[in-house]
Amino acid sequence: MRVLVSILTIVLTVSLISEAFAEPPRLPSLISALRVDSPLSFCGESVPLDIPEVRERFEKELLLTLWGRPQVILWLKRSARYLPIIEQELAEAQMPDDLKYIAIIESALRPHVGSSKGAIGFWQFMRETGRNYGLKINSRIDERRNIFRSTRAAIQYLKVLHDEFGSWTLAAAAYNMGEKGLMAEILAQQTSNYYQLYLPLETQRYVFRILCAKLILSNPEQYGFLLKPGDLYQPLHFDRVHLVVDREVPLLLVAKAAGTVFKVIKELNPEIRGHHLEKGAHDLLIPTGQSRGFQARFTERYDAWLSTEQQRIYVVKKGDNLSAIADRFSVPLPALLIWNRLNLKKPIHPGDRLIIYPPPDDSVRAAQN
Repeated sequence: MRVLVSILTIVLTVSLISEAFAEPPRLPSLISALRVDSPLSFCGESVPLDIPEVRERFEKELLLTLWGRPQVILWLKRSARYLPIIEQELAEAQMPDDLKYIAIIESALRPHVGSSKGAIGFWQFMRETGRNYGLKINSRIDERRNIFRSTRAAIQYLKVLHDEFGSWTLAAAAYNMGEKGLMAEILAQQTSNYYQLYLPLETQRYVFRILCAKLILSNPEQYGFLLKPGDLYQPLHFDRVHLVVDREVPLLLVAKAAGTVFKVIKELNPEIRGHHLEKGAHDLLIPTGQSRGFQARFTERYDAWLSTEQQRIYVVKKGDNLSAIADRFSVPLPALLIWNRLNLKKPIHPGDRLIIYPPPDDSVRAAQN
């Protein structure tokens, strides 16, 4: 018995050692990845890789991109979800397909990502620019986060930039640094060749980063990204519904009418901010198959919500504060803020009317545990 145990121990030890020193999966060498011999272009415009300085800038960005392999993997996985939508919008607008790679560089295809300068969403629109191109942006709705509307706005903006500069490469540069700044540099340096312009360092890198995304996403296997179809994130599946509300309503009513949960509605409609749907008309995405009968289900829940809302009103009295009110009704203070869209920095006053929902009963608590 001891001999058998000793043999098994030796076999297991050898197996573990072999596994530890096994050769890792082979990846293409970084040197071979830089050997791009075929012509490279952006929106049909040739990239002069035969110029040593241009090739050096390109190789630097390709090396940095390939070094960030986890980020590239996320690009690839998200591309199955969002790029078909962008590609369709570009095709319908008769715009170059290569423009889709701008969204990858700008946001890595994340709806909520923001910059320190205030740019937000898939195409990283600044507030003023987004509004100039038809995006609704306020405290309740931010369409920079909507893949359909923000893509259409980006297409309009890029078309204007192309008409102004006569080049998609320059249009991309202007998208990054602003058209006025780019035009000023063109006039000052007396050249309209992107590759010869001395621009802010971010803009000097910008087109090369787009080119790297195009190269890798066009042929990921060549660069060692061997993803299978099952590795990719699922495309968006949804029904569209048109909803008109005559007052602000909890988004939870929409979720329940759509047979789903609050989180799903928020993820399908990332432009909606907060927990409420503002007064007016809305085109919403809901889970596939739930559009049939949605209006009737929503109306039923809306009417029930209206009939009970008055029973949940608390009139603020002298000496009240939010923490004391929350304790009195055994509800979390953050919930009180959400229900009434309150800010802790703004005081409440006697006579203010607060909506207070009852705390969850035991059956709900049990379901949560």
